[in-house]
Amino acid sequence: MIQKALISIGSNIGDRINNCISSIKKIKEDKRAVVLKESSMYETSPVDNIAQDDFINCAISIYWDSTPHELLKMLMSIEDKMGRKRDIPKGPRVIDLDIILFGDMVIDTEQLKIPHPYAHRRKFVIIPCIEIEPEIIHPVFNKKLKDFLCHIGDEQKISKL
Repeated sequence: MIQKALISIGSNIGDRINNCISSIKKIKEDKRAVVLKESSMYETSPVDNIAQDDFINCAISIYWDSTPHELLKMLMSIEDKMGRKRDIPKGPRVIDLDIILFGDMVIDTEQLKIPHPYAHRRKFVIIPCIEIEPEIIHPVFNKKLKDFLCHIGDEQKISKL
């Protein structure tokens, strides 16, 4: 079952740009993934009230030839190999790889939630995603992802590099 998926990528520890680039290279190494498009890189402010440095974020669209759970497993493996620590929820991270959309599927399990439950509330997700997929539809709200931007305040900073 080949599906198109959107993945959000972020890093705020170390060489943030290189961490994002390296994670994309690792995704390309998996034979089940074909990277279709890559967004620009953006510097973004953290959205949670945890003291931490700004992020570099981007997004990619891929064709994935397996299940959403297998995609999650692969992405978590890349995070682990790159040194991701999960000791502070939503805290600083070397790399963060999130499945934003997987076709038009809606999945709500303890391990996996698609679409990503906060995607429509975060500029750092929406702007890179709509750069590469401008007309993408959020399958729960049946609205274009770009239509959520007007509901997000200026406290979320984002600038294209």
